Amino acid sequence: MSDDVNNEFDPVAFRRALGEYVTGVTVITAEGANGERIGMTMNSFNSVSLNPPLVLFSVDRRALSLSALESAKGFCVNVLSRNQQDISGRFAKAQTDKWTDVGWTPGYANAPLLTGAQAHFECAPYATYDGGDHVIFVVRVVRFTTQPENQPLAFFRGRYSVVDEQRGVA
Repeated sequence: MSDDVNNEFDPVAFRRALGEYVTGVTVITAEGANGERIGMTMNSFNSVSLNPPLVLFSVDRRALSLSALESAKGFCVNVLSRNQQDISGRFAKAQTDKWTDVGWTPGYANAPLLTGAQAHFECAPYATYDGGDHVIFVVRVVRFTTQPENQPLAFFRGRYSVVDEQRGVA
C-alpha cells in the first residue's frame, strides 16, 4: 500500500461524503469581551472525555467571531430541538441580527442558553488546537441540562432531518 496522498483530492466530493454522517445541530454561544452576545450554528460537536468532562467544537478560521470566541470566558453548546430549524438558519448567517426575538437566559460566564434547546452544555475554556482551516476548541463542561420530552434537530445529506424514536432519522 502506498503512503502517497492523492493530489487531486476533490473537496466538494469530500464534503458530500461527510454529509452521509448524521449530525445534530448546535448553536455555540458566548459573551464577548465587550459584553456582546456571540452565536454561531455548527454541527462539529463531539464528546471527548468523561473524566474530566470535555467536549469539542470547531470554528472556521474565516469566521468573523473567531477572535471573540478565542477570548471568551465560557461557552454554551445549545443542542437544537426539531422545532428550532429557524434558529439554526438565523445563527448560520454572518453579520445579521441573530438575537431579535430569540429567548435566552444567561449561563456560565454569561453565555446565552437558548430557550427550547434539546440540551445545554455550559463550558469553560480548556484548550485549542490547529485543525487545518478550523480551530478546534476543547471545553470543560461545568453544567448541563436536557429536555428529554423534545426531539432533536438533525442534519443529513445537506438538509435538516428529524429523529423519530420509533423510525430513526426521517
